[in-house]
Amino acid sequence: GQREGVPGPEGPPGGSPEERQPPQEGGSPPAEPPEDFYCVKWIRWKGQRTPVVTQSQNGPCPLLAIINILLLRWKVKLPPQKEVVTAEELMAHLGNCILATQPRDTSEGLQLNFQQNISDTMTVLPKLSTGLDVNVRFTGVSDFEYTPECIVFDLLNIPLYHGWLVDPQSPEQVQAVGKLSYNQLVEKIITCKHASDSSLVSEGLVAEQFLESSASQLTFHGLCELTARAREGELGVFFRNNHFSTMVKHKGHLYLLVTDQGFLQEEGVVWESLHSVDGDSCFCDTDFHLSHPLGKEGATVGPPDHRLQQRQVDQDYMVALSLQQGQDPPSVLSDLELARQLQHEEYQQHHPHPHHPHPAPPQLLPAQAGGRPAGERRPRQRPDLDCTLL
Repeated sequence: GQREGVPGPEGPPGGSPEERQPPQEGGSPPAEPPEDFYCVKWIRWKGQRTPVVTQSQNGPCPLLAIINILLLRWKVKLPPQKEVVTAEELMAHLGNCILATQPRDTSEGLQLNFQQNISDTMTVLPKLSTGLDVNVRFTGVSDFEYTPECIVFDLLNIPLYHGWLVDPQSPEQVQAVGKLSYNQLVEKIITCKHASDSSLVSEGLVAEQFLESSASQLTFHGLCELTARAREGELGVFFRNNHFSTMVKHKGHLYLLVTDQGFLQEEGVVWESLHSVDGDSCFCDTDFHLSHPLGKEGATVGPPDHRLQQRQVDQDYMVALSLQQGQDPPSVLSDLELARQLQHEEYQQHHPHPHHPHPAPPQLLPAQAGGRPAGERRPRQRPDLDCTLL
């Protein structure tokens, strides 16, 4: 998993300063080979029983991020009883998907280009289970130094994102960082430190300060850009801290697929919200409803109360997300609307319609124009939430 042919200081793939990053998984051979086997978790995804692949160690493994997108797109299918899958099987599925991307246009130039891309991709595939050479640029959420590894994402039409951006409202940092990639910036810092020109020295210090202040590799500006750039319902790969995650945008908010094997049996833990730079996040189920903390009060409420309570939890959660991102809550009910809707649902509970014994919960309505300004809204404090949203 070492970098190849990258000038300047060595670092783990993705360009994180080694002093701040744990050693890369796959760098030295482990005592036993657990990473060659992955447990399969079956979830309900858009009404279909769908597998996702989990991993026992936190590491780069872009293979899983890509495979899980192909599984959620139903481009790769696993046998219904499958519980464990090997890296070799995943590679075979991935290879088949890549070969299936044959262009419709049969012109000779395109065919040759396609064959070359396939050849380049097959060379890169073995690296997917250890770690790709990914080098971010700080100018945009899709800006990476182009490497052969990027072809995999291009061929499979999978967007690759990061959120490590310079804030344009900090002109000093914009000047110091420019359009450099991570590797180039590290080289610049070293060069500037030994320069005789004091303006170069100070520019190097500003660049170094940027790297230190954004050591989490996600900035507030980056998060806002990421939320704006990703399309609704789009599945992509998110790169941060030497890790690749499957990301989706749902109702204007970003979520990362939870692939930690520790949650293999937790049906209610499928997605993790990505709404904060400092790592504060919440687990959600497959329908993006906030998960109740296990074993806490409120997890064993009867069905009608639990359903209404879950709606209120989700409601508070969406308000808090919107406030945290500085947005107007996009689809939040006014207090009056919420009261009416809950009243309606209770009525439906006791007077079910003959043709609809289990009415589907109505969609969230847009907030009324005459409601309170978004800034005045505050999420209600609830004892059963396991996280605090600011």
